[in-house]
Parts: sequence; structure tokens; C-alpha cells
Amino acid sequence: MIAELGFLVAAAVLVGYAFVSMARLAAGPTTADRAVALDTINTLVVATMVLLGAAFGQVVLVDVAIVYALLSFIATLYIARYMEGGLK
Repeated sequence: MIAELGFLVAAAVLVGYAFVSMARLAAGPTTADRAVALDTINTLVVATMVLLGAAFGQVVLVDVAIVYALLSFIATLYIARYMEGGLK
């Protein structure tokens, strides 16, 4: 019971950090700032899913987190390529 509560508190803290990153995403003056904020949010979402999967004993959440991390990485690569002018 105590361990699950610790996982849930840690997940709540990560969600709070994600909201702070969302504020940075909205207020970022440059595209690079917004891309970094989006990547940070994606990383926090993956970490939250892993924590919740451990707290509730659901392996499927960890599997979803792995797939989400892979898609997030590919999206970050496309954003970086777009920012460099590679997509035409």
C-alpha cells in the first residue's frame, strides 16, 4: 500500500512538471524552445506511464510507454529535420 502511494505521488509530480513544460511550450519565443518543451513533455509522459504501470502491476502500460517513446523519438527527428529546412 505504501509503495503504490509513493508511485502515485511520483506520477503526480511528473504530471505537474508536464504542466510547467506545457506553459513553456505555449510561451517559447522560438521554435527550438517549443520543440525542446514538447520532447520534455513526451519524456515525462513515458516516465509517468512506467510509474503507473509499476504501481498498478499492469505490464501493458510499460509496453505502451515503449511504443510511445519510439514514436516520440521519431517525431523529434522529424521536427529537427523540419527546423533545418530538410523537408521540402
